[in-house]
Order: sequence, then C-alpha cells, then structure tokens
Amino acid sequence: MRLSLTRRLAAGVLLACAGTAFAQSAPWPAKPIRLLVAAPAGSAPDLIARIIGDKLSRQLGQPILVDNKPGANGIIAMHALRDAPADGYTLALPQAAAVVVTPFTYKNANYDSTRDFETIAVVGKTPMMFVAHNAHPAKTLADAIAMARAKPDTVSVGNPTRTSIPHLASELVAQKANAQFQQVAFANTGQGIQAVVAGDIAMYVDGVGPLLPLTKGGKMRALAVASETELPGLEGIPLANKTVPGLSVYGWFVMQAPKGTPAAILARLNTEVNKAMQEPDVVAKFREFGTYPTPGDMKAAKSFLAEENARFGGVIKTLNLKPE
Repeated sequence: MRLSLTRRLAAGVLLACAGTAFAQSAPWPAKPIRLLVAAPAGSAPDLIARIIGDKLSRQLGQPILVDNKPGANGIIAMHALRDAPADGYTLALPQAAAVVVTPFTYKNANYDSTRDFETIAVVGKTPMMFVAHNAHPAKTLADAIAMARAKPDTVSVGNPTRTSIPHLASELVAQKANAQFQQVAFANTGQGIQAVVAGDIAMYVDGVGPLLPLTKGGKMRALAVASETELPGLEGIPLANKTVPGLSVYGWFVMQAPKGTPAAILARLNTEVNKAMQEPDVVAKFREFGTYPTPGDMKAAKSFLAEENARFGGVIKTLNLKPE
C-alpha cells in the first residue's frame, strides 16, 4: 500500500511538473493582451490604438484590450506600463508628449523612455502645421519670422497647451530662426482654433488633423507644415524646412513594452505592427487624424526616440522650464 501511495504521489508530482513546463512553453500570445493608452476614450490616441489593436487581435489570434489611463500628462499610464510584468501581455501606445516631454516637466514622472521601456515601433507621425488668421499680413512663415525679428513679442502664436508638442514646435522655430514670438497657450485645440479664426491671435500651431479642413475651407491660412517632405494630402503647403533649415516636428505614437520583455516577443510585435500599418484601411483611417503610418524595424524606432528625446529635452532646457 505504501508503494502504491508513493507511486501515486510521484505521478502527481510528474503531472504537476509537466503542466508547469507546458504553461511555460506555451506559445505567445496565449491570452488577451492589454494595451494602455495615456488618453481618454474617443481621443486621437485612443482611436489610433483601437485601429491598430483591432488588426493585431486578428493577426495574433488574441483580443487586444484597450485600457484608457488618462491623466497626469501621461504619468498614470506610463507608471502602469513600467510596473507591469515583462511578459508581452501589457503594452502601451503613448503619444509623444507622454514619452519625451512629461519626464522633463514633471517631478513625479520618475520614468525614462530608454531605461524603463522597450520601444517596439513608431506607429504613426502627425506633422505640425503653422497657420495664420486670414487678415494677418504674414503670408508665409518667412514673413512671420521677419516680423517677429523686427518687433519681438508682437507676433502672437497660439498652441493647445503649455509644453505640448505644438508649443515646443513654435519655440523650436523661434530658437532656430533667432526670432521671438508671443506664446499664447490655450486649454485645448478647439479654443486655439477659435482664437486664430476670430483674429484674436495672429498664428496658431498644431497637428495637421484639426487644421487641414479649416485651411482648405478658407477659414485660416496655411503658412507651413513641418514635415521632412511633402506628404499625401498636404500637397501645395510649403515645407517649414525651406524657411528654417532642418526643421521637422511631429506629434507621434509609439508602441512600447516594459523593459526586459523577451526579444522574440518584441520582434514578433514589430513584425505584426508593421504589417498592420501597411493595410490600406489603416492608412486611410490614420489619415483622418492627419497621421501617417511609419513602418520600420526596432533599431529605427529606438533611434527615432533617442533623437526626439534629445530634441525636445534641448528645447525645454533652453527655455529653462523647471519640472513642476
């Protein structure tokens, strides 16, 4: 009887070990994946995440559950990603400001895009656009810069929020062109657009998405777009880098995972995200937000992130903006 009991116990141990080994060797993904978004439902980052998430769920064979964690300028979502298990089941799709601006401008951010996260892919870029009130004498970005040089702080430039990517874009123009604009921060994009259409401010800068329909409708004048080259849908709009050499400024979205996520999972995700970004319906849906998919490998994504971190960190340092 003892021998029988011993054998049963041994068999139980073997089965338990086999079950554990099977669980450990189960191919990824074996369960739903959570995708954190540092913005509320219905926002552009949320919609971009859902477009990509829908494609990935079909390609990977598991649900992609979008988990909105807005607030604190991205800190809540980025802390949740940093503290999650590095097993490929928690990812994030944060916007540029949450990744490379908040760590410089908020003391309690306590995260670093290189130290704490693995960057899988740059999902899309949204070029910044400079617009002016129709009656303003500046017909081009060069005109506006010349006016700001001649009379510093007399040419007002609005942006949706202080230390937002649009705000830093206009500060970058000022630094590179040796001009001084009067910066006007609003609470959101809608307020800024209303102000420039009404003529309360001379100029405004934001992503192309909300501005393009108004420039095409004659409500405001497009001065320049800060993309490296002419992009589909933006034909005929002058490139800012023709006036300010080397200037290209984008809002963007990246997919990231906690540091230490297995390389094989990261590589698979990069492949699948690139595949999704090249689907015609994804390209078309992204265009509705003025966003352009940017397929590329992980090395290119990491290089891009390092450049953006240096660019915006440099602007913030020059402005002497202290963390709040």
